[in-house]
Amino acid sequence: MSEKILQVDNLKTWFYVSDGIIKAVDGVSFDVNKSEVLGLVGESGCGKSVTARSIMRLVPDPPGKIVSGKILYEGKDLLSLTEEKIRNIEEKRLQ
Repeated sequence: MSEKILQVDNLKTWFYVSDGIIKAVDGVSFDVNKSEVLGLVGESGCGKSVTARSIMRLVPDPPGKIVSGKILYEGKDLLSLTEEKIRNIEEKRLQ
């Protein structure tokens, strides 16, 4: 059984703009096991980059906001960590 290194569950990242809400990522889920590589493939504008930015907590707020979901990296809930702790993880592992 492989060890899960990254778990993304029902991730939703929305942008609140003057014309309304843009649901850039709306219910994305996937796991990445140790020693695996994951490629996100899709049309331009389908949410690949916003998914990656959400995982690394680089979505500009405002106008963007992770409205729900879970992002676990090595068992740590990335959505509950401070920006400083996220930077430390990024520098060591996420890149």
